[in-house]
Amino acid sequence: MRPVIPYVTAALLFGLGVYGVLRRRNAVLVLMAVELMLNAVNLILVTADTTVRAQLPHGGQVFALFVIVLAAAEIGVGLAIVLQLYRLRATVAVDEVPLAERPEGER
Repeated sequence: MRPVIPYVTAALLFGLGVYGVLRRRNAVLVLMAVELMLNAVNLILVTADTTVRAQLPHGGQVFALFVIVLAAAEIGVGLAIVLQLYRLRATVAVDEVPLAERPEGER
């Protein structure tokens, strides 16, 4: 099997995810773009596992399983943060989030 098609597909998915992270203002869409990047990495890991025979049997599939678990944890924590942000600010726009909390006297 020639691994060119899965590698090109993974590169396109990863590029689309990077574009989504850099361009989007909505926090939920940024999380979806991160998920696209993680799925691209999973595709590369599984493709490399099937094409390159290393000393570790099914190593790419095991790493892909770890990435899936990491993605599930990231979505859980990320959506909790987005929900709290919406409750506090009534918006989920990423560029309106204050990175450093100012003291009450400064405005």
